[in-house]
Amino acid sequence: MTHRTDVVVIGGGQSGLAAGYHLRRLGIEHVILDAQTAPGGAWQHTWDSLHLFSPAPYSSLPGRLMPPQPGQLYPDADHVVAYLADYEKRYELPVQRGVWAESVHRDGEYLRVQTDCGSWQTRAVVSATGTWTRPFIPAVPGRREFTGRQLHTVQYRAPGEFAGQRVIVVGGGNSGAQIAADLAGTAELTWVTQRPPRYLADDIDGRALFDAATARRRALDSGRTDTGGVASLGDIVAVPPVRAARDAGFLMAKPMFTRLIATGIQWADGTRAEVDAVIWCTGFRPALAPFSALRLRGARGHIATEGTRAIDEPRLHLLGYGDWTGPASATLIGVGRPARDAALQIHDLLT
Repeated sequence: MTHRTDVVVIGGGQSGLAAGYHLRRLGIEHVILDAQTAPGGAWQHTWDSLHLFSPAPYSSLPGRLMPPQPGQLYPDADHVVAYLADYEKRYELPVQRGVWAESVHRDGEYLRVQTDCGSWQTRAVVSATGTWTRPFIPAVPGRREFTGRQLHTVQYRAPGEFAGQRVIVVGGGNSGAQIAADLAGTAELTWVTQRPPRYLADDIDGRALFDAATARRRALDSGRTDTGGVASLGDIVAVPPVRAARDAGFLMAKPMFTRLIATGIQWADGTRAEVDAVIWCTGFRPALAPFSALRLRGARGHIATEGTRAIDEPRLHLLGYGDWTGPASATLIGVGRPARDAALQIHDLLT
């Protein structure tokens, strides 16, 4: 069966909902296709102890402030899921769940979105697929030789299952620091990073990060000197659990090992360590497989954009993948502005 609508939004997480909010305000007919079977996007799959970097009011989608979580300055993932579910219901956003977008094709003046539940003929598409379904693990030699357990951030839930085990956490970003802190005192922990950890000042949270990202984008857009944005401040937000583990001496990072061996890891000088599990906190790639048929991706796997709009296919907008699709657009507070801009451009396209 083929359906028709003006806009198809692929992905029903925070970015897809922000797009839906602005499309609805402009009176644009649309549908939001979400592969998940419940609201909340990737937030419903995070590890148990994860908390936001910012207080609730600074972690809100357009039009609706996130309410504070009682007893928590920084809300946890369950609170975010509840907020997203309420947001979707409050604005009566047209989300269809359990629908997997398989491919997007050009179809004359339309785009055709093929799903596992039929196809959609549409005049514009917003890609809000995120990155959670595309975890990245570097090609470290010996990965197939290692006989212990290997998992990525997406598979980690709680420290209890690693009690007493020798665990290597790989990655010097926020997820690596937070998961290492989560395991401290439960597992025999080794934390390895490509470079010495760079902590942001203890009083900096997501509010300052959003401001830094926005200032960088404004500087670049106006031809002024690059401010460096968030990267100039550091790599790790010192949220309370990370700060506590760091100050207690648990987060003493070692340099990255050069290979895995059958029973553990080996550094460049030949030093070895026995390991039961390796947790790869090594980031993600954008989940852009449905757009392969459009042949838009460059060497780095990104689709070239001007703002959120794909340069080589102006009927496609990409939302929520990071600074290349809008300052801090992968965050709750940061996605609102690029979602509004995308909706306005789509409105112009349709009229």
